[in-house]
Amino acid sequence: MNTNTIAAIATAVSPAGLSVIRISGEDAFSIIDKIYRSKSGHKKLSEQPSHTIHYGYIYDGEEMIDEVLVLLMRAPKTFTTEDTVEIDCHGGVLVTRKILDTVVKYGASLAQPGEFTKRAFLNGRMDLSEAEAVLDVIHAKNEFALQASVKQLKGSVAKKIRELRNDILDSIAFIESALDDPEHISIDGYDEQLKGILIAMQKELKRLAMQYQNGRMLSEGIKTVILGKPNAGKSSLMNRLTGQERAIVTEIAGTTRDTLEEQVQIGGIGFQMIDTAGIRNTADVVEKIGVERAKQAAEEADLILYVVDASQPLDESDLEIISMIEQKKAIILLNKTDLEAKLTVEELQSQCPSHPILMISAKTEEGMEKLEATLQQMFIEGKISFNDEVYITNARHKECLDNSIKSIEKVLESIEAGLPEDFYTIDLMDAYSSLGLILGEAVEEDLVNRIFSKFCMGK
Repeated sequence: MNTNTIAAIATAVSPAGLSVIRISGEDAFSIIDKIYRSKSGHKKLSEQPSHTIHYGYIYDGEEMIDEVLVLLMRAPKTFTTEDTVEIDCHGGVLVTRKILDTVVKYGASLAQPGEFTKRAFLNGRMDLSEAEAVLDVIHAKNEFALQASVKQLKGSVAKKIRELRNDILDSIAFIESALDDPEHISIDGYDEQLKGILIAMQKELKRLAMQYQNGRMLSEGIKTVILGKPNAGKSSLMNRLTGQERAIVTEIAGTTRDTLEEQVQIGGIGFQMIDTAGIRNTADVVEKIGVERAKQAAEEADLILYVVDASQPLDESDLEIISMIEQKKAIILLNKTDLEAKLTVEELQSQCPSHPILMISAKTEEGMEKLEATLQQMFIEGKISFNDEVYITNARHKECLDNSIKSIEKVLESIEAGLPEDFYTIDLMDAYSSLGLILGEAVEEDLVNRIFSKFCMGK
């Protein structure tokens, strides 16, 4: 591992009240000694206690750059486990960059994206799943994503994975011990005992893997597509859900020609709301493209909100949409309840028996609270409660779980086939190794580099 001292701006590079320059490595204290002066004169910060803050100035030679606060943190009680210095300066872009240039001038190297967190991982302060959670915390789009990431950062995923790996290791150890010392350790009947252990383990691994889809949706935002005929009230609904006049609303049918996306939070859950062009047969070339994009969005949606105009009877376009959503998770909204009804809930239910139907008015906001409650309940029973449930939100973790499940299945097949016990340990070790990749054990360097390259500079 490269042990040079690194530095970077740890806050957003923009005009702000405050900026932070972070320095980490064995030369961090010697570098700050060269550029820091206290108000009463030069004071060596390398001689000061750890985890203390000092007021003074940053100098480049005899040129004073800025008035600062300097935080000193000695190894190993730091984020990277290395000596670390953080300089709090005024938030101007020019002054911040000038201080960073000065730090580099006196011995530091510019940090790569994610290099501070990478060092924390390589130095053993956190496993790879916890390091990845740092990035998830930074990019959290909603309350669920933030809470799930914080739990992972605290080791919720790592704890569960270690428990499963310990169970696998215990089984491997017993088999190997029995094979090495058959006179004192009997393996008779162990295949049935192992079968029970592995079936329970397989069930738990599958439960974790199956959570990935919901975890991903809740973390990234549930992709929710608003479908309907032209002038059914889709754009009005979009505006009510976002709380702003985001979509153009007119009496002219076909106003929306393309998809329009906005992030909405309801009860701590993120929804990626997508307004679409009205579904109908049209000769207009541009509108036809919009209709095709609407259909494509519906194919990729996690959830569809199908808006039906209660003041109009169903027609061929409605029947086409009903066919499109038949196998999808959807809520049907009988809109425009403020107008004279020409379509009843019963008539609509006869065409869509498997989907919930809500009566709303996007114009008067009637039924919007019921819609929001239904949106929550379709994904989580009631409001989100952040209990001890472990959610898998990382695609790499899902792949590792799937590979471990396959290895466990091979052991069960070997037991059923009556193969010798030494066959079991090969696949058990594969399962153990696959789960270890989640924690970063025996992970290849190029994968580590790829993961941390996604981080922002200074983290």
